[in-house]
Parts: sequence; structure tokens; C-alpha cells
Amino acid sequence: MLRARQRLGKFRIERRLSNGPIAEVYQAYDTIHGIRVALKVPHPSAMDEVFLADFKREARLAPLLEHPNILPIRDASFIDGRFVIVMPLGERSLGERMQRRMAVATAMDLTEQMLAAVSHAHDCKVIHCDIKPDNFILFDDNTLRLTDFAFSKLALRTIKASGSGTVGYLAPEQALGRPMLQSDVFSLGLVIYELFTGYLPEWPYQWPPAGHARLKGKLKPSLIPWLRRALEFRPKDRFQSAISMYREFRRLRNGGTRRRTERGNGRRQDWQAVRFKEFQKEFKQQVATRHTCRHCSGPVSEAMVACPWCGAKDHLKGHETDYPATCPRCSRGVKLDWNYCAWCYGPGFETETKRRYADRRYTTRCNNAKCKGPLMPFMRYCPWCRSKVKRRWRLDETKATCPSCDQGIAADYWSVCPWCTKQLET
Repeated sequence: MLRARQRLGKFRIERRLSNGPIAEVYQAYDTIHGIRVALKVPHPSAMDEVFLADFKREARLAPLLEHPNILPIRDASFIDGRFVIVMPLGERSLGERMQRRMAVATAMDLTEQMLAAVSHAHDCKVIHCDIKPDNFILFDDNTLRLTDFAFSKLALRTIKASGSGTVGYLAPEQALGRPMLQSDVFSLGLVIYELFTGYLPEWPYQWPPAGHARLKGKLKPSLIPWLRRALEFRPKDRFQSAISMYREFRRLRNGGTRRRTERGNGRRQDWQAVRFKEFQKEFKQQVATRHTCRHCSGPVSEAMVACPWCGAKDHLKGHETDYPATCPRCSRGVKLDWNYCAWCYGPGFETETKRRYADRRYTTRCNNAKCKGPLMPFMRYCPWCRSKVKRRWRLDETKATCPSCDQGIAADYWSVCPWCTKQLET
């Protein structure tokens, strides 16, 4: 066990955050970059080839799993004879947050972020194998990030495992050493049920579990069968992956219905295309919607946290930015003279030039009196001093604002606020 104020390379240990079966997590201060980070350090007893392979696998998966709701790994290396994984420091785990009262709207938002994270992992053919509240880390901007892929397995045609995971959140087939994508779906269903009811369903997982009356009082009726399907005992009766589970959640949450005929689908797509075109005529220049959502093809910008049309938070995956560089954390565009990412509060990175370039997209200045750097519309953080931008941005063509974050919105077009991800009244 490391002690407070003990040095580990450039890191100064401040306190222990958690103690797991094979590793401990510490809060530490990076004396070079001047920031606090989380360090995951395996127990000496776990430092054999098998467990070390798990930790190395977690580090190697990091580039594959880049996503706003998955905790990034900043570094993984041997320091003073210990294998150390360096990660951003969050406020608390979802398990800790669940000990306090929570509004239904907050629980719904956290549910969507959990689904987005696991859906992205499944899209990359990665099974997490240890979905539980303590493996979701909450940050100060209410962003939830999934961590601890040490037990994860690549989804191959034939897969064998040792039944690893956390007792209480294991799917039945995973406990027998046969993890699959549906196993993560089951574990995620358990976490969501506990999030809304305070009860964790137990073996033999008969429906309805304890707390069902509380569940009915918090979830809309259409979401009850959705959650029950995730908790089916037989894997073939569940959602086949978190991708389909997430897609169905968004449809039900938005109150949508499926169009079953090709003719109906064609009319809907044509109508939506007209809306997209009309929106672009009005707002494209101001909102910089030069990209399209990978889910619904709606126009989106790099400044948006979520797609305003379908609510997806991974709407920009694989997009090509028109900036000269990209943020290594969120993959959004950055200028060569910026000190920080203006969109995700990303860590500092070396600027490629000391010269400050003018840009017609700059419209105002930072409210930090010591900075006064130029800002673009809907920036969340100042790229020069990293201060949170307190300005309430508005759209020139409308005075409509989001009731949650007070930022400007295109109320006649959007169903979701792209700046705070809250559902908008239609």
C-alpha cells in the first residue's frame, strides 16, 4: 500500500480511493503538469504474467475505445518497479452517487451515458465483463465514464473465460465462464434497475424483482418491458448487444414509433431531409453545422455535446475536422496555437506555434481578466486559460433558450439540447 505524500516517479500520492481484489486506485498529484490524476496500481501479489496481461490489455484497448463516456488512459508504464495506469481523476463513482437521492431526470441522463459507453465498446467488439456501479466514474460536469477494462475480452467466435467479474452483477452464463455481449446487457440491466429502485435483483432473477412498484413510479410504461428484456435469464431472449439496447432506449425515450412499411419510411426520410435543409439555410453559418450525425444524418457541429435531432452522444465518431489538428481526448478540432481543448476540458498539450492566429470565427473574448483570449460561439472552455466559459450563447435568428442550461437553441427544429443533452419540449 502506498502512503500519502509518497513519491512514485513524478507523482505524489495524496490518498487511496479504492482497494480492489487485484489493484488499488490512488489520487495523486502530477508534479510536472500540475494536475491531479488517478493511478491504478496492481497489488504485488497480482504481478504475475496472467494478471499483468489483463492490465496490459486494458492499456492497449484505450486507443480503440476512445469515447466521451469511456475513461481514457493517459499513460501505462513501469514506475519504480510498479506497473501504473494513469487516468483522469473523477469526482466519485456511480456507486457512491447512488447512495444519495437522485432526480429521475438525472437517473435517465446517467442511464443514457452508461448505454452509450457500453454500446461503443460492443461496436468495437469488446466485452467489458465487469459492468457495475463502481466502474462508472462521475465527473464534475455530470459526465459518466466507464472504466476498468482489465477483465474485458475481445468478442471472438469461440471465447473462454474464468468467470471473472463482480459477484452480484454477473450474468448467469458469465458465472459459468462463457461471457458474451448479452452478458454485459444483463449486468447493465441490473445496474439500471438498482439505479431507479435502490434494489439489486438477485438469483433466480424472477420478474418482478423487489422494488418493482418503485420502478413503475419512475419509468414511463414503455421502458418497463425494455428493462425486463435486458434481464431475461436466457441470453437469446435479451438484446443481442448494448447497441440494440441503446437504440431502443432512445426510441422509447423520445416517444417515437417504428415505421414498418418501406413507403412510410421513405416519406419520413424525405420529410426529415427537408427539415435538415431548412435548418441549414437558417443556422449553418452561425452554429457551424458542417458535419452529419453518424446515427440520423442530421447536421451537427463539433461544439455540440450531443446530436440535437436524435440525442446520440457519439454523433461525431470518425468525422473529419476542418481544424488543422485534433484534441487527443475527444478528437474534436483544435487550432495550432491553442493551449487547451475548447470543447472537452482536455489536458494541456504542446502548442505547435507561439504565434496567435486571427480567425473570423472568433466573436467575443474570455471573461477572465488575466486572459481576454478570443472565443468562438458555443465554446465550453477557453482554449487559452482553460476557464469555463460563462457566456450564454444565443442564435441570431431566434431568442429561444434551453430551460436547463439557458443556451440558445433552434426550438422549431431540435428535440434535444445539443449543449446539455436535456430533452426539449416539442
